[in-house]
Amino acid sequence: MTGAPFLPQEIIRRKRDGAALDAAEIEFFVRGLTDGSIGEGQVAAFAMAVFFRGMTMAERVALTRAMTRSGTVLDWSGFDLPGPILDKHSTGGVGDKVSLVLAPMVAACGGVVPMISGRGLGHTGGTLDKLESIPGYQAQPDLDRFRAAVAAAGCAIIGQTPDLAPADRRLYAIRDVTATVESIPLITASILSKKLAAGLTGLVIDVKVGRGAFAAEMETARELAESLVTVARGAGLPTVALLTDMDQVLGRSAGNALEVREAVDYLIGRARDPRLHAVVRALGAEMLMLGGLAADGAAAEAKLDRALGSGAAAERFQRMVAALGGPADLVAAPDRHLPTAPVRRAVHADRDGIVTAVEVRALGLAVVALGGGRTRASDPVDHRVGLEAVAGLGEAVGPEAKASSRPLAIVHARTEAEADRAAAAVRAAFTLGDGPVDAGPVVRERVGAW
Repeated sequence: MTGAPFLPQEIIRRKRDGAALDAAEIEFFVRGLTDGSIGEGQVAAFAMAVFFRGMTMAERVALTRAMTRSGTVLDWSGFDLPGPILDKHSTGGVGDKVSLVLAPMVAACGGVVPMISGRGLGHTGGTLDKLESIPGYQAQPDLDRFRAAVAAAGCAIIGQTPDLAPADRRLYAIRDVTATVESIPLITASILSKKLAAGLTGLVIDVKVGRGAFAAEMETARELAESLVTVARGAGLPTVALLTDMDQVLGRSAGNALEVREAVDYLIGRARDPRLHAVVRALGAEMLMLGGLAADGAAAEAKLDRALGSGAAAERFQRMVAALGGPADLVAAPDRHLPTAPVRRAVHADRDGIVTAVEVRALGLAVVALGGGRTRASDPVDHRVGLEAVAGLGEAVGPEAKASSRPLAIVHARTEAEADRAAAAVRAAFTLGDGPVDAGPVVRERVGAW
């Protein structure tokens, strides 16, 4: 910028009328967004104009770069880290605890994973909420502690600090209350500005598609993936995206402490849901190949499997938890530390049958209603509640009267009344039939050439 006489209302008008903004105009607007010189009404009008008129890829790159530069951009060059700086981002789903296990697995394979994650909003869970179910875990440390945790464990999962992409924090808050969240250009800039600020050398994006995802249809998911990959690469960050299935809960639990417990079980080998394992291995393989830590997918997956089998990944997770204030024996004794709800109830189907469809969004909203999520950013979260042992597509379920019947899910609730409501919501979310079901592949598509 050279002091050009831009006016916010003229930039809004040009975008409203469908013009492509140049980089200087976008940088001016983001600067005003960051320092408060552009008011909320004008920011809201800009967001709505983008929502309806869209942005070219060049505009999206410019917006992403400007939002990245609105705060601190981490520089890891002086920290003598042992490997490439890699990360993964998910567009959000129900039961998505992938980050909890993937970050330490990649760290155990020689990568360095400084992961900036978010909280849950709406029907999807947030990685930070899951981690904050661990007593003492500091999800928003200062940057010095973040860097120290990364150095100690090879990975650290934290929330967005005030230093990182502050323009995104303000813009997202305004989008959230102006019905402009579902803009692919604005989603792209929001996600990537934080990732670029983390100083990465490679990024893999997990774009969820299906009944429990933001993108219910493949066409929308593909459009979002292509936007993210193109803009990230345009901003200088090598990126690949995978489109993965969200037509059923990922793993067997949905709810914060319950998902941490499932992640611990996964890392130590007590239980690994096959669909969750497939997503973790696919994303991890892409990360290792992006970082030059594996020559091909087969070698990458073998390396990830060794990290799990040797216990190295579980050990990295434990080091991360301890470095960020959590208990030093969480992996060895999760039941000692993770909070539990007072009411636990198995929810059975009314008849024998095969699960043929799941309204995954409804299950996510059932967790929110139990207190395990939020409808506003300021809402408190009860980390104890949620769903466990959730049935998947193609599985046989049956009534409680039959001792051998598998339940639809186990509800963890604060009160009997809340358990009643959750049980009704769970039953309504499942469709039963009598024949076999083809759930299809969990990894549906890949976007981004090497």
